[in-house]
Amino acid sequence: MHAPDEPAASPATPRAHGGKRAAQWAWGLTAWANHAFITTVAVGLFPIFFDRYWAAALPGTASTFYLGLTNSTASFAVMLLAPTLGALADRRGRKRTWFGVFTALGVIATVLLALAGRNHWQYVLPVYGLASLGFWMGYSFQDALITHVAEPHETNRVSAFGFALGYLGGGLLFLINVLLVLYPARFGLSGATAAMRAAFLDVAAWWLLFSLPLFRYVPEAPPVQGHTGWRELLARLRSVVRDRPVLKFLLAYWLYIDGINTLQFMAVDFGTKLGFSTRALIQALLLTQFIAFPCALAFGRLGDRIGAKRAIYLGLAVFVGVTVYGAFMRSETQFYGLAAVVGTVQGGVQALSRSYFTRLIPRERSGEYFGFYNMLGKFAAVLGPVAMGIVALATGSQRASPLVLIVFFVVGGWLLTRVRDDAPQRAGATHTPADVAGAG
Repeated sequence: MHAPDEPAASPATPRAHGGKRAAQWAWGLTAWANHAFITTVAVGLFPIFFDRYWAAALPGTASTFYLGLTNSTASFAVMLLAPTLGALADRRGRKRTWFGVFTALGVIATVLLALAGRNHWQYVLPVYGLASLGFWMGYSFQDALITHVAEPHETNRVSAFGFALGYLGGGLLFLINVLLVLYPARFGLSGATAAMRAAFLDVAAWWLLFSLPLFRYVPEAPPVQGHTGWRELLARLRSVVRDRPVLKFLLAYWLYIDGINTLQFMAVDFGTKLGFSTRALIQALLLTQFIAFPCALAFGRLGDRIGAKRAIYLGLAVFVGVTVYGAFMRSETQFYGLAAVVGTVQGGVQALSRSYFTRLIPRERSGEYFGFYNMLGKFAAVLGPVAMGIVALATGSQRASPLVLIVFFVVGGWLLTRVRDDAPQRAGATHTPADVAGAG
């Protein structure tokens, strides 16, 4: 609590339960918590065990189709829910509540995955879809809560701090779980299946445990005054679409993040086509995680020094170089080098994109605006893989396919130059100190 002669706290300055620094750590730990699901479950183990254990009785083409259908269904649900629930959370002062609801959904679904038996793919797929929905929707509200813990001038550093913790936490647990699966006997486990179950359970425990501090240290903003009927909510959502600086940024972000996500999601497939070993692919993924930790922090400071947009341009230029490098890659050693370079800019571009977006939006409506932001983020990596496939078919060369992603980075970067910097005027639209003092 401030002494009477201290200046009143701003909306992003929590007074209770430890102050701003504690709130920023608690918010950052949510990334440490939920990135474990992406690294261990979504990217690492689930696709392998779905194909070899849960859907072992299905033809490979059928298992790929059903898994793709599940991912698409979860993505579509996020696209529908994120903007609407974000707007509703703003109006009723419930961002933290909805974060908790979807975190609980993800944790419970991950536990249920660990209990599934062989060939139970019809049970596993909807449960995995719910776990993915829990992650992505919780992630949207986590993004929106950055306006509750960071002032406008702090968002570069705080956003980068969150991504850095996410990469470090997700990478550490993924490393532990890879060791569990590769060497189950050393951990007293009967085999790879038991190790997989243990890995899913420790992801659920990790996710839950490190999400809890947010509920103690991050305040909830008071409700925005006004009605919360569906007609009024739809009108507010339409106002987001008509917000030209935001719309231009979202179009730019959609293109360049599509390129980045495509590189992430297609890297393993691309390496497999070049004949690289599974061990090398997993090690490269781990390398990216651990390099991204310090580099995300460094990018946050770079954004403070040269501006978020300039730092994003720098990151996109590196991605163009990575794309060209990938087209001429020949060896696993070169693949490690590519993974290392991607790690230097991946988290930084993501972090500064989030922080720059906070400067374009009314901070008290962060839920609905970040709903759109994450809707496009989830819809990303749709055009990129298709474009790569078309190039591969047209040229007859797998190696040429990544080069099409240069278009995504260049056009996205150009569109970003068209976004007007009007953050100082927009960042001031927020709650009064008296409102915040009574929140949370």
